[in-house]
Amino acid sequence: MTVQSDALLTLDHLLDTVQEPNGREVIDPATGATVGRTRVGTPQDINAAVAAAKQAQPNWAARSHAERSDLLNQAADAVEASAEALAELLSREQGKPLNGPNARFEVGACAAWLRANAGFELEPEVVVDDESGRAELHYKPVGVVGAVGPWNWPMMISIWQLAPALRMGNTVVLKPSEYTPLSVQALVHVLNQVLPADVLHVVPGDGEVGAALISHAQVDKIMFTGSTKTGQAIMRTAADTLARLTLELGGNDAGIVLDDADPQAIAEELFWGAFINTGQTCAAMKRLYVPEGLYDQVCEALVEVAENAPMGVGLDEKNVLGPLQNKQQYDIVARLVQAAKDGGARILTGGDPDESQAGYFYPTTLVADIDNDNPLVAEEQFGPALPIIKYTELDQAIEWANALDVGLGSSVWGNDVDLCRKVAARLEAGTTWINKHGAVDPRIPFGGVKNSGFGLEFGLEGLKHVSVPHVISW
Repeated sequence: MTVQSDALLTLDHLLDTVQEPNGREVIDPATGATVGRTRVGTPQDINAAVAAAKQAQPNWAARSHAERSDLLNQAADAVEASAEALAELLSREQGKPLNGPNARFEVGACAAWLRANAGFELEPEVVVDDESGRAELHYKPVGVVGAVGPWNWPMMISIWQLAPALRMGNTVVLKPSEYTPLSVQALVHVLNQVLPADVLHVVPGDGEVGAALISHAQVDKIMFTGSTKTGQAIMRTAADTLARLTLELGGNDAGIVLDDADPQAIAEELFWGAFINTGQTCAAMKRLYVPEGLYDQVCEALVEVAENAPMGVGLDEKNVLGPLQNKQQYDIVARLVQAAKDGGARILTGGDPDESQAGYFYPTTLVADIDNDNPLVAEEQFGPALPIIKYTELDQAIEWANALDVGLGSSVWGNDVDLCRKVAARLEAGTTWINKHGAVDPRIPFGGVKNSGFGLEFGLEGLKHVSVPHVISW
């Protein structure tokens, strides 16, 4: 099968394809302008999509791994062919700029994750092979995967969910965030130029639609990326059907700078570790611990980077930071920065939004001299505000980093890699990066601990988590 001739799609074509003329209005968070109108699904639509996916799944699973991988590679070709239109729609709907680690980056990651999953080879594992006999561990499809995605990386996280699921022979029903339904519907339209009918469905809608998906008796696996509170509700619901779960939930990632770090050398990576996607990333660095001896230098170096990272409307090519995606998130960031001010913290840059401008823009904000128990440190801000906390003893910084009930990511920064590794081993997180933060890779398993969820995505382990184990022993 080859990609159809209409694979190169324009933004207007994409919008015409996914819009519902009488649907709900979707607003550009940077300008307040209308992006388009989305279809609003119903629980009945979920029933129809799950039924169709259930019927299509055996034939899809019957294809060889090589056949499914070939189709994923063709799907990646289709994404790349329409990459600019997808990026423009994403920028308008989500708010993120085209450039920097943003819209074009996200669409490129969609193609990369499709290709990576197509390239993985999950062979049966021999667990016993001796005079007593032989036992092999095989992995089979789960069935129908129900995937519920967020608004911060709507296309990329949808691919994180659907690519391994399809690779292993499952069919998928996606429910995108109410804030970013058009971009996910557009992505599915592009993928479905290549994939067989009914293998992949998308049903936009509100919480009622999401509830219908996660409670559906014929959904065999639920994948969710979002808040801890919603993840807990999903887990309670899944108890009724015993659907398998992968939950990637909230985080409040800590970074620890060590005494031997070079502030100027690490400033750029520190900044983007915290402010990628304008801070709206689950595994972004949300609090930074810096030793007293380097504190002023690190603060100064971060301010320099921040003041040279332009923020504005995403379609303007010069911008690399955008608005908060919605008013609710804007209000959370504003409340937490105000809490820092009220607690006597020092604002290094930002912290004073221009309320007269259109869009949910909150300025890039760095906060110094802040107590570790201030709400801006203790709660996940999920936006462009980074608290920088001074420490005197490394053990104290590690204790503070581990004190919260979440553990998605963390990072350690220094020149002595052996020392960095020793500190990393003491941190309670699903991933600890050294001299970088949030650098996900489709080959490297990713997931959280504590209230940041459970289950792994990416790599061979990610394939196993969208499969059911089957032991064959003789």
